[in-house]
Amino acid sequence: MAQTGTDPKAHTPFLSRPGVRRLAPFALITAIALVFIFENRTSVKIRLLIPEVTMPLWGALLIAWGLGMLACLFTLQRRPKRHNRHPR
Repeated sequence: MAQTGTDPKAHTPFLSRPGVRRLAPFALITAIALVFIFENRTSVKIRLLIPEVTMPLWGALLIAWGLGMLACLFTLQRRPKRHNRHPR
């Protein structure tokens, strides 16, 4: 007898997987940001409150990008899990 329904071992296309669909925009934005960061190689003066530092612009942009990624990770980890609430 032929079975109908979905086969649990059926192959799903790589780009249709939920994890890949969530990761693709992140990977694209990260690649564009890194290209932008490493294309800016001039030295700049940066002032943080009192000290003034001269460093390559790519270094400052990379530090800012890294801090943004850390903030994103902390935000995602601290977000409470959402539960479906069904009215009774």
